[in-house]
Amino acid sequence: MTTAQTGRAAPPGAPAGGAAARLLAGRAHQLNEIGLLAAIAVLYIALGSSAEGFLSVHNQLGMLRDAATIGIAAWGVTLVIIAREIDISIGPAVAFSSVLVAKGSAEWGLGVWGAIALTLVLGLLWGAAAGWLRAVFDVPSFITTLGVWSVLGGLGLYLTDALPVTLPESGAFDVLGGDVLGVPTAAVIMLVLFAVFAYVARFTPYGRSVYAIGGNAGAARLSGINLTRVRVLLFATTGLLSAVTGILLAARLGSGSGGAASGLEFDVIAAVVIGGTALAGGRGGMLGTLLGVVFITVIGNGLVLLGVDSFLQNVVRGVIIVGAVLVNVIVARRGRTTPTS
Repeated sequence: MTTAQTGRAAPPGAPAGGAAARLLAGRAHQLNEIGLLAAIAVLYIALGSSAEGFLSVHNQLGMLRDAATIGIAAWGVTLVIIAREIDISIGPAVAFSSVLVAKGSAEWGLGVWGAIALTLVLGLLWGAAAGWLRAVFDVPSFITTLGVWSVLGGLGLYLTDALPVTLPESGAFDVLGGDVLGVPTAAVIMLVLFAVFAYVARFTPYGRSVYAIGGNAGAARLSGINLTRVRVLLFATTGLLSAVTGILLAARLGSGSGGAASGLEFDVIAAVVIGGTALAGGRGGMLGTLLGVVFITVIGNGLVLLGVDSFLQNVVRGVIIVGAVLVNVIVARRGRTTPTS
């Protein structure tokens, strides 16, 4: 496993070629982030002058709420993709979580905090189950999370008859769906979790293990990393974050719905990939994902304000995903062809 694959510093005495590859990968990642910042600035200038109300405080706060819906799950998915896995269950998992917290608090007699606790625990469990299937039986993560996508999507609609379930009156839901000192609560939680995951990815043995597995799983196993434990933790984390997002979404909308968050998984994956995380594994970071989340959110908001047809909005998102993957492939190929001597 090379340092270019892990994105980590080379040890003293490492070959100069390894250092050169690492330097190229690091600069490519920085260029990606700088490019995203420039693109976001251009979008703000263009939309500020063409989309009425885009720069208003109300709209900016609304974008923060929208960003949180994508971003909270994106932190976990970043680690999953760095480890050369994928999780496509995010949308139905968020919708089912909103149903659980609504049903639990309004109909099952659990109370608000009991319903929240149940939702978080179940989110952790279905994520861990997907990770366990991947780790123990070597089922591709695309297939395991596709199964979760189908099961949770069906359960959410079955439990509600495809109708929204209204949340009971509660101060807790008012806070979760409201704001803290003028900033949406969901955005505050998103930023706190960003700091936690950025620290975990960069400074903990678990974070280093994720990069190592994504760079070369076989070498990681030989070095003593427990692949089963890491993979179970990865998907348990995305399940938990989906549950958090579902609770916040229900509090924001005032109800839980099995049809909520449709297509959210695509926005999350797009944000992660646009942020520079390689689908081939071993490369990526939370700052890039944060910028990707902002980029996706600004584009989505601008398209709505400009009155673009909703079907065409999906076309734009699709083009963005394909373009981001293409950029990642080009960067990865350049990294592989870096001279080693």
